[in-house]
Amino acid sequence: MGAGREVAISLDGVRDKNVMQLKKLNTALFPVRYNDKYYADALASGEFTKLGLLLIKTLAKDFLILEFAALHWRAPIELDGLHLFTETYFVLTITLLHANSAYYSDICVGSIACRLEKKEGGAIRVYIMTLGVLAPYRGLGIGTRLLNHVLDLCSKQKIPEIYLHVQTNNEDAINFYKKFGFEITETIKNYYTNIDPPDCFVLTKFTAPSQAKK
Repeated sequence: MGAGREVAISLDGVRDKNVMQLKKLNTALFPVRYNDKYYADALASGEFTKLGLLLIKTLAKDFLILEFAALHWRAPIELDGLHLFTETYFVLTITLLHANSAYYSDICVGSIACRLEKKEGGAIRVYIMTLGVLAPYRGLGIGTRLLNHVLDLCSKQKIPEIYLHVQTNNEDAINFYKKFGFEITETIKNYYTNIDPPDCFVLTKFTAPSQAKK
C-alpha cells in the first residue's frame, strides 16, 4: 500500500453546538479558566471568533494480490457392482484490483476569540480575548491565518482599533503581534491574579491612521 498526505488550513465559526471545542482548546492552551461571559462574548462576536482546523487528505493505493488455488476432490462411487472413484479439479481465481482512495479528516488545533466593544462616542473596537494554537501544530501558519482573518474584518468594517493583553514575559507572543503592526501602548501592573509575572502589556493596532494619537 502506498500513501501520501495533503494538509490545508480551514476556519470554522463558533456556535452553540461546537463551543465545547473552544473550551477544550482553552483548557489545553492557557493557565486561565474562562467564565461564561467570555464564551457569551465570543459567540456574540460572530465572525470575529473562529476555530482553526487542520484538514488532512490521505491518499491511499490499495491492491489485492492475484492468487490461484487448485483443489482436488476425490469421491468414491459404486457403478454396476464396481467400486470406482470420481476426481474433480477446481481452479479458483481472484482478480487483481487497483483502487485510489482519499480519506479526509479535520483536527481543531487553534482558535481566536474576540469581543466587540463600544467606546465613548459610539466607535467600535475589537478586543482579542485569546489567540492560540496547540504546540505540535505551531509554525504551520494557523495563528497567522486566524489573526489575518480578524484584521481583514476590521479593515472591511472600518473598525479603527484592535487590542489585547499579553503577559510581559511572553516574548514570542509580543514579537508575533509586532509583525502585524501592533505596538505596546500601556503596561498594567498586577493584571493577572493567578500567574507569574502578574503584569501585562497592552498591544494595540490602529487600522485608521487618524486614530493613532487620539
